[in-house]
Amino acid sequence: MLLLFIFFIPILGLTNGTETEQDFTWHLKKVPQIVSERTFSLDSPKFEAKTKLELNSVCGIECQRKLPVPSSSDLKDLLSYETVFENGTRTLTEVNVLGLVLDPVGNTTTRRSSRKKRQIYGTDSRFSIYDKRFMTNFPFNTAVKISTGCSGILISPKHVLTAAHCLHNGKDYVKGSKRLRVGLMKTKSRGDGRKRKGAKRSRRELSAAQEDPEVATEVRRQSKGGGRKQRRSGRKQGTSDGMPSFQWTRVKSTHIPKGWFKGVSGDIALDYDYAVLELKRPHKRKYMELGISPTIKMMPGSMIHFSGFDNDRSGQLVYRFCSISDESNDLFYQYCDAEPGSTGSGIYLRLKEPNKKKWKRKIIAVYSGHQWVDVNGEQQDYNVAVRITPLKYAQICFWIHGNDENCTQG
Repeated sequence: MLLLFIFFIPILGLTNGTETEQDFTWHLKKVPQIVSERTFSLDSPKFEAKTKLELNSVCGIECQRKLPVPSSSDLKDLLSYETVFENGTRTLTEVNVLGLVLDPVGNTTTRRSSRKKRQIYGTDSRFSIYDKRFMTNFPFNTAVKISTGCSGILISPKHVLTAAHCLHNGKDYVKGSKRLRVGLMKTKSRGDGRKRKGAKRSRRELSAAQEDPEVATEVRRQSKGGGRKQRRSGRKQGTSDGMPSFQWTRVKSTHIPKGWFKGVSGDIALDYDYAVLELKRPHKRKYMELGISPTIKMMPGSMIHFSGFDNDRSGQLVYRFCSISDESNDLFYQYCDAEPGSTGSGIYLRLKEPNKKKWKRKIIAVYSGHQWVDVNGEQQDYNVAVRITPLKYAQICFWIHGNDENCTQG
């Protein structure tokens, strides 16, 4: 009932317990153009890095305050991108940025409250989604699992948005990213276990099982006829109600901005911790559109939402919502309860469509995870999200469509 209340009542803007009449609307903006200038081949990656879901000594909001405003030349370098294909080949595409007006103020910061520590803040406020009516329908059906251990979100019939560090540690691509797969949720039929008992597994399932422990577990459960017995209930073996299984799809190519490899400060920059995966085959599920991240003041209750596959709740889709505590031009700090495995999830909110009474969800950030950032020379931990700025919107849109014609407004 609480979940129904959260999702299906109109969203009210509340400030200090008082309702306000703020304009919570998606306002279309003209965005800069990302134009490809030239593409050339690079040596194939080694694919030897270990997946690391928590990063150290990265430049966060406090660090960003001290950075100079990036020049047009800097941005062209940072927004150039690498593409890795499923056969292991790699290219670098250099881009130009048109129609950009630089902000002379640089990274401004809005602080709402004092920071709390840890990934789980007091009482765990996460919700595990068991009801398949929610799990297989929008917006929960847009959440996907990445074979390297992260989450992601569907942003087109063939594209997934996730965090760059799920694929690359800043120096090399992680193990398993050469044969990358994306798991799209599906619910098992009642006869799934019995009908497939003793059947031979397909090459695709066996290959996926070798790269993802949860897939391997699922294959073993199906081979044994549906997994654990349901005691004290009327359910038969093999139903597994509420526990999603995954349809694994190969990734054709991945795009990562060069800024992830070399930030303006010379180190890994969290503001470029995003990547787009192109699937080998299109899916038929409803996906979530991109939106340009508004400021905290333009969010109802300053609330954000996201769903992912937290490692401490194996096999479950986990949803959470919370308020943002701190923001800069490129990052959010927030108190959402989350564990490793949920990194790469798409953060979204609901705003009104222009000139309509209808509310619409759009992705406004990528969850970078629980990260350690430099604050006055000391390491402090935060839950961090990378905002989709007009420039990032233009780049991700370019990756989806292959041109800038469909990316003039966002």
